[in-house]
Amino acid sequence: MAVSLLVSLSGCQSLRAENLADSRSSALDRQGSPQFMRQHDSFGNQHFNPMFDAGAWHGFLLPGDNDSGGAFTGPMIIAEEYPVYLARQLEQLEIVAGNKKYAFADAVSEHQAFPGRLQQHYHWPDLTLQLELIFISGRSALIRTHIENLTGKEKQLTLTWQGALLKKWNTQQTLTERYSDWSPQWEQDNNGLSITLPEVRDTWNLMLSGASRYVIQRSVKSHSEMHQDTYKSTASITLKGKSSARIYTTQTYIHNEQEWQQEQPVIKQSFRHPETLWLANRKRWHHYLSSGIAQHQITTVTDQVALKAIETLIGNWRSSAGHITRDVVTPSVTARWFNGAWAWDSWKHAVAMASFAPAVARNNILAMFDYQVQADDGIRPQDSGMIIDAIFYNKDRQRGDDGGNWNERNTKPPLASWAVWEVYQASADKDLITDLYPKLVAYHQWWYKNRDHNQNGLAEYGATAHPLHNDGQGNIIFDLQPAANTQLARHAEQQCEIIKEDWYRCSGMTFYESVLVSGEYKQLDIGAQHGAGWESGMDNAARFGFITSEQLKKYADKHYSGNLKTARQDWQVRFFENHASNGQLLGFSINQESVELNAYLAMEKALLAKMARLLGRDEEAADWEAGAGRLAQRVNQCFFDAQSGFYYDRQIDSADDNSGDCDGRLLITRGKGPEGWAPLWAGIAGKNQARKVVQNMLAVDEFNTLIPLGTASQTNPAYHPDIYWRGRVWLDQWYFGVMALKHYGYTQQAGALASALLEHAQGLKGNAAIRENYNPETGAMQGATNFSWSAAHLLMLHHQLKHQPE
Repeated sequence: MAVSLLVSLSGCQSLRAENLADSRSSALDRQGSPQFMRQHDSFGNQHFNPMFDAGAWHGFLLPGDNDSGGAFTGPMIIAEEYPVYLARQLEQLEIVAGNKKYAFADAVSEHQAFPGRLQQHYHWPDLTLQLELIFISGRSALIRTHIENLTGKEKQLTLTWQGALLKKWNTQQTLTERYSDWSPQWEQDNNGLSITLPEVRDTWNLMLSGASRYVIQRSVKSHSEMHQDTYKSTASITLKGKSSARIYTTQTYIHNEQEWQQEQPVIKQSFRHPETLWLANRKRWHHYLSSGIAQHQITTVTDQVALKAIETLIGNWRSSAGHITRDVVTPSVTARWFNGAWAWDSWKHAVAMASFAPAVARNNILAMFDYQVQADDGIRPQDSGMIIDAIFYNKDRQRGDDGGNWNERNTKPPLASWAVWEVYQASADKDLITDLYPKLVAYHQWWYKNRDHNQNGLAEYGATAHPLHNDGQGNIIFDLQPAANTQLARHAEQQCEIIKEDWYRCSGMTFYESVLVSGEYKQLDIGAQHGAGWESGMDNAARFGFITSEQLKKYADKHYSGNLKTARQDWQVRFFENHASNGQLLGFSINQESVELNAYLAMEKALLAKMARLLGRDEEAADWEAGAGRLAQRVNQCFFDAQSGFYYDRQIDSADDNSGDCDGRLLITRGKGPEGWAPLWAGIAGKNQARKVVQNMLAVDEFNTLIPLGTASQTNPAYHPDIYWRGRVWLDQWYFGVMALKHYGYTQQAGALASALLEHAQGLKGNAAIRENYNPETGAMQGATNFSWSAAHLLMLHHQLKHQPE
């Protein structure tokens, strides 16, 4: 490909405009030199925090050691669904003048990361080198190499770029040991080279199509020598005394030939008008910071955290690729499983980004609605209106693809209308409301069609009809480990399929009920129970029957004199099959109506009323307003326990519990969780009820730990500070709690809880990555690094409580 030569032999000054993005360092540590393709920590995160931007699927680091000088380390690529490092450094520069090599160890050097820009500066007595990197599109990064001759004499310089692909998969395996046919193909043209990556379809680890390529193009002609894993490119330039040269390089990662053809105009533009693109990048980042941070002078702790939150959200932005139809913001670019888009994650990301990146916020919502189930869907027409849980580059096998992370087993809590309304409030984009109002109505109605088993107007979480939930006849399936030498074990041998030693795959609601009644089992693993937990977003929360065997024994000792069979009954989960009028299986409901689900639905009715008013649909608005009031009243009547002063889920027994009253029983025995303050966040709790909930939230033996508002109170029988949704502090539920306090006038207490997080969450005030969750007792970082919804809620809090002290 012919590219114009862009070596500027002048003493021109930098064109960089002074702006917020260049006046403040990045809030994240961007250093690192990877050694393995998959370099995971104990939580499954890739080490280091590469800079991604503009929706790109590859990112870079600053050198983490002396051997990596003169290069931006990495890159990390997202191999469709999984982040992996491609190289330690793929384009390391060496400068030679005659017999003199400019060793980086001999230079005075400085490496610095800015929001959206990486920079390296090297100073020798007679020469300076500055390397800078930005992203100019969702596929390409632009590197500006500025070399200045400090002497009055002309210099003939030989420039050599070299790199090598990583050879090791992890600490235990080489790449060829793991993938025997791993053989990247190198190609050369006059201005650079490309690497075609081999086809790998390893569903849970690495996915490459065989057409994905990594391409390096330069503005100066070079000659390249390539071997199996390495290359070397050489060019020569002449620098007159007291003059400088600029060389521009693009590094592009594409998934297929179509993307490569679409990227050609971007690359050509980068060589024709590089500084125009450079200034556009800095202007974009200036806008992010000036719009997204409450105060332009980033001096307070909360402002610094807000900067980190913006960098995290932009870093997790992925442009459309594969089956992801629009820009999305993924949960975490560095976590193994999180390079797709989830429904309620997307709603939260959109709310936070509406203030500074409204187009990304809007597309993040629309990308999920692109897969809203339609009435003519070939697989699940019975779920018409539902937003599926997660979308990825690849669909799953049920949809004829080979992805493993695409998920239609459940949806997520109904916060879509909240997100849409917040984006409208920030952007005044009425077209968004016009487009999405009927789709939001269809999604809202789906809950009552598919997740209200007894049709009493109170919804349950559940799971869809899916091969991992039911057999071909629609019978629920579950895995059973019966106690040895029991009648249940004998029945399992007769009625179920053995899948491994003392484990059976069973089916049918009748047999499932008999298992629960007998209590003669060690463990149960129920696909629909996982789906229901995921649908709530609180995957393994105590209220859905999840408790460790050791905790259950303690519970039995405390309440039933050690009788495990009786104790287990308090934690057993039943399911209802939901059927259409024609008998078709719609899916499954867990046998409890969830308090925050119905609080969210009440809030959503009120928001749909606002949308209807905006669109001139006054009659519909009146209906929504009336429905919101009725449901709010029922939430307060049916889910609040006056004695303990908290809201709980309500267990129901059958379809006969449909009187419209508060049928069933409150699940007080499964302890308190953050669902109990959801009615306060939704603004539907009565003042007296709110006061009692707040007392529990602020009690040091309940939720007011070192980092407050964890996902289970300390008195919860299933509480543990290191269990995903049974103790750890998740910042969405934490934020809902803090804002619940603020909504009901407890502003000082809200500020105190916010300060507790900022003070005690490890790494939050420093340059460590924002984490998925934190230990409530120690503040230790837990879960995924660079986690988007944590960043989103910190940014929301920054806007709400921006005057909190350090």
